[in-house]
Amino acid sequence: MPTYDDDLRLAHVLADAVESTTTRRFKASDLVVETKPDLSPVSDADLAAEELIRGQLKRTRPRDAVSGEEFETTGHGPRRWVIDPIDGTKNFVRGVPVWATLIGLVVDEKPVLGLVAAPALNRRWWAATGSGAWTGRSLSSAKRIGVSKVSRVSDASMSYSSLGGWAKVGRRDQLLDLMDDCWRTRAYGDFWSHMLVAEGAVDIAPEPELAVYDMAALVPIVQEAGGRFTGLDGREGCWSGNALSTNGLLHDDVLARLGTRADADTLPTG
Repeated sequence: MPTYDDDLRLAHVLADAVESTTTRRFKASDLVVETKPDLSPVSDADLAAEELIRGQLKRTRPRDAVSGEEFETTGHGPRRWVIDPIDGTKNFVRGVPVWATLIGLVVDEKPVLGLVAAPALNRRWWAATGSGAWTGRSLSSAKRIGVSKVSRVSDASMSYSSLGGWAKVGRRDQLLDLMDDCWRTRAYGDFWSHMLVAEGAVDIAPEPELAVYDMAALVPIVQEAGGRFTGLDGREGCWSGNALSTNGLLHDDVLARLGTRADADTLPTG
């Protein structure tokens, strides 16, 4: 099995470099916010952060492709870095500290490395295939993390995204039924829901609409922590346009309730 130690060290270097840009612009009185064609917000911090990461990758990994939220994909080949400069831009522009830079590496269409840096929360999470999942401020000061052992929905804690998104995909009633059956529900939102699953603090985290750059960095962390990360169609990874991360024990049950395939109750365990 290939190792990604050098790539993981680079991901930390990239996160260190970009944090000075994002934290300086967080709550800045002159922050410039525009609306993209899809009506989502983008700030000058989003653009500057992605440009910085792309510039460093061009110098250190010139043969790798790079894709992100704000700019077109550059390069081609089996290795592709997938960047979300600020996941949680709506939080960022309103002064809510739940936002992060997501740095993922996809090799042969499989997410193999992920780093989530949330400086306003003073948190960082990372993983690479075969290396476990970790949290801490640096590689030298880290704690290994793992998912919970909760095996019944009635005992589970779930973090969900906005109800409006679930209505758009026609699964709002199913989500509400699942919420009623869970022990506890909260909307921590965005990357944080999935990192809490990886830590074992939350057991279920579904989202109805996501892009690849929202998920690529999250997949290896949840998987290396012992959990599962699929689309609502049961497809492993970050390719379905939506997501479900769980501790693994609850995954098939939740897919049967929220899954978008007609045969959701017979989805493979993977």
